Amino acid sequence: MSPYKLIFGKACHLSVELEHRAYWAVKRLNLDLKAAGEKRMLQLNELDEFRRQSYENAKLYKEKTKQLHDKRIDPRNLEVGQQMLLFNSRLKLFPGKLKSRWSGPFCITQMFPFGAVELEEEKSGRKFKVNGQRVKQYWGESVDRMKTTTTLANS
Repeated sequence: MSPYKLIFGKACHLSVELEHRAYWAVKRLNLDLKAAGEKRMLQLNELDEFRRQSYENAKLYKEKTKQLHDKRIDPRNLEVGQQMLLFNSRLKLFPGKLKSRWSGPFCITQMFPFGAVELEEEKSGRKFKVNGQRVKQYWGESVDRMKTTTTLANS
């Protein structure tokens, strides 16, 4: 009885013994090494074909998912001269309870490729370039902030 079996209660199998037994089993069952090699090549070819087929299926799935996603996106028709509101992402970090995250209105002065837009601030005339994803159309009326007056009547 080995010391290993006395301590752990089971026989110790060394990796050398397992390799020898595996080699012995392969040698006994597959006497024809050429036939075994051909069978293994056939299995490898089937595995390559299966991988290629799964790659094609994944590609088709991605295309269909992209079509469904793109179908739900409304195209943005931005034009020069339109009034836009700008999303202020910094207010997400310091939220105010009633503070709007949209500032503006700004006027579009120039359109760039790939969705970039140049906006002009009405008050100061300052121009800056932003991503087109950060703007939305301003539907309100143009307000002349310098001339707006409110009269209070006594009741």
